Amino acid sequence: MSEEILINCTPQETRVAVVENGVLQEVCVERESRRGLVGNIYKGRVQRVLPGMQAAFIEVGLQRTAFLHASDIAIPDDQPLPEGERRTVPDIQQLLRDGQEVVVQVVKDPLGTKGARLTTHLTIPSRNLVLLPRNRSVGVSARIEDDGERNRLREIGQRFLAEGDDCGYIIRTAAEQVEESALEADRRFLLKLWESVQSRIATGPVGSCVHEDLPLVLRALRDQVTMQVERIRVDSRENFQKVQEFCAQFFPYMADRLEYYPGERPLFDLYGVEQEIQRALSRKVELKSGGYLIIDQTEAMTTVDVNTGGYVGRRNLEETIFKTNLEAAQSIARQVRLRNLGGIIIIDFIDMEDDEHKRQVLRALEKALERDYAKTQISSVSALGLVEMTRKRTRESLEHVLCEACPTCGGRGTLKTAETVCYEIFREIMREARQFDADKLLVLAAPAVVDLMLDEESISVAELEEFIGRPINLQSEPLYAQDQFDVVLM
Repeated sequence: MSEEILINCTPQETRVAVVENGVLQEVCVERESRRGLVGNIYKGRVQRVLPGMQAAFIEVGLQRTAFLHASDIAIPDDQPLPEGERRTVPDIQQLLRDGQEVVVQVVKDPLGTKGARLTTHLTIPSRNLVLLPRNRSVGVSARIEDDGERNRLREIGQRFLAEGDDCGYIIRTAAEQVEESALEADRRFLLKLWESVQSRIATGPVGSCVHEDLPLVLRALRDQVTMQVERIRVDSRENFQKVQEFCAQFFPYMADRLEYYPGERPLFDLYGVEQEIQRALSRKVELKSGGYLIIDQTEAMTTVDVNTGGYVGRRNLEETIFKTNLEAAQSIARQVRLRNLGGIIIIDFIDMEDDEHKRQVLRALEKALERDYAKTQISSVSALGLVEMTRKRTRESLEHVLCEACPTCGGRGTLKTAETVCYEIFREIMREARQFDADKLLVLAAPAVVDLMLDEESISVAELEEFIGRPINLQSEPLYAQDQFDVVLM
């Protein structure tokens, strides 16, 4: 599989796109005015302990206080449990008290009206390893499937612990087939970095950031560069030099795959990325067969509806539905990653009668999601024909980063019709006429509403004037939303 990483940089915004076989699979956006906080470590203070929620609000110097749940608090004797067993979480009042200083790390950016989600299980990642400062254990990425390689890497990690390290390690997917000397270099780098973090914790004021994760350009390289990446193109000379230095330190084999793009045509336009980003903001996603998806994000979950659309098939209805669902499974996996959808996702595939078809569609969805870096879980087809899945959410979705709720409809996606508003005005006029004395009434409303009252509802307006015994004047206000109006007594 051909894979390229495109990096577009401006002083205000950085965008990174992952293109596989010429098709955009993932895009990350970071703005200078609102950089992501995930991975940052803060020296905070407990502002309020909430026993009823088993959580606490922590002041870390952000716009809103951050949220720390009891299950995310490291306990001094915190040791790994056997697989399948769950740790008993102590009462939050036994762990924290108001005014206590605590070192925390952001695991989820502020989303909407919610503050950042925190943990005291600190982690500091590098290219091949993740340092666990408060947990002397060794883990190996589940994406490394070869048993022999897993054992080799685990033995290397155990040797690190045997040398007296007070920290533990998670060996990342990128470490597969990597020599021990490279892992040792990462280890030394992480230990030195942790020493400097500890120094800032000891001397820094409460509410200060003691460790900041890498900017998007370098973070994307650290987390996404694999042997499958054929080319990394950067359209900023300054950032290209940073990328060169970073690659020379962590993956020198990528040196000949780096490319500075000075072309006049924008880099994202060259690959059609801009068009794909615009499509990713649409509710409707067309499938090649003629079917389509409808994707709706809500506060609680994201729903995906699959429809056959113009696809009529060739053999029979069940075969048509099966082929549409198979194509939809591939498209859904791509859209989930591209739009960075997280939390609960409900997929309404077209109802299938054949159990084997259901199994194949689920398998196609699972296989398509294997390349997704975010952790996902998929349930079987429910009795209602729905597939429930979850995807780990750490950052805002693409829609929430690039868009805001419509000021007219408030994010509902619908507006009252001109007819509905017209009848509301009639009721308001009746209400005002009964309560107040006035010579006449003036109605200010949107042009569409006024036009309706002057045309189709003109007889109703005349009858209302006769009933209340006062004239009604109408005034069109182009700046009014369709469901906005005022009745003025004159």
